[in-house]
Amino acid sequence: MLKQEIEDGEFTLADPAFRADVLRGFETRPRAIPARWFYDRRGSELFEAITELPEYYPTRTETEILRRACSEVATLAGEGRAVVEFGSGSSTKTPILLRSVNPAAYVPIDISGDFLRESSAGLAAAFPGLPVLPVEADFLRPIALPASVADLPKLGFFPGSTIGNMIPHSSVDLLRAMKASLGTGSMLLIGMDRIKDEQVLVSAYDDAQGVTAAFNMNLLERINREVGGTLPIKAFRHRAIWNDDRARIEMHLEATRDMAFTIEGRPFSMAAGETIHTENSHKYGQRDGRILLRAGGWTPIAEWTDPDGLFAVILAEAQPARFAP
Repeated sequence: MLKQEIEDGEFTLADPAFRADVLRGFETRPRAIPARWFYDRRGSELFEAITELPEYYPTRTETEILRRACSEVATLAGEGRAVVEFGSGSSTKTPILLRSVNPAAYVPIDISGDFLRESSAGLAAAFPGLPVLPVEADFLRPIALPASVADLPKLGFFPGSTIGNMIPHSSVDLLRAMKASLGTGSMLLIGMDRIKDEQVLVSAYDDAQGVTAAFNMNLLERINREVGGTLPIKAFRHRAIWNDDRARIEMHLEATRDMAFTIEGRPFSMAAGETIHTENSHKYGQRDGRILLRAGGWTPIAEWTDPDGLFAVILAEAQPARFAP
């Protein structure tokens, strides 16, 4: 790991995977850095602020769907499962599910360790007697769940339409990895955002208060702090665009002028108008989400949406292994 000095005179250690992704992202064309690196502590706090913005419909819409649907989820899933939440964040929607399904344990998984520990402590206090077993990990990679839940049936929880942040083949790979991690007889409750009016979508990712812009720009701050970057942050601006051909919102950091900078002493340059592609958020038609789940090894068994059809929550069960004759 690489030591980098920070403002208070102490040192932080760059995640080697973050360092590798940053260097690869600037060396390739078009430039791109995976969205998972948004979520240091500051990034996680900014994302929680985003979820409360008036333009950001997904969180409040999904929350209302869960309030209506979770009693039926409990009937379909049954009691005594271990709830495993992928990318748990602040776990704000989780209590709705936990109160309904009466789980045997709760396993939150998140890449931001400090944030994970704080939210886990809060849930443990809110649900005394429920084993809360946090796992600090990148859920895009294989995960070893705690041994104490190994023999329990699992209910995966993946809210927020995070599945949309991945390109389709990566989404399928993730769903297959989730199935492998959760095991035989598992179920998955997943949120998926729907295709809708372009202006509604763009406003959700480019809010009037500039919170999403700060969330995007924080990635540059993190590069400078952790990977020895000298990027001139004020020379970038946040952009959110709707790519209709690929049915996704794209977030970019656009250079507003020609610039030169270094990362770990390596020279780089960008011309005005060039961008760093930082996030995709794919949206799905009414059948698209079900097709994606089946490709990833899951059979949809129930689906709920809001009256305006903005968002969907789907319950699926793991498909049995099939072999060609």
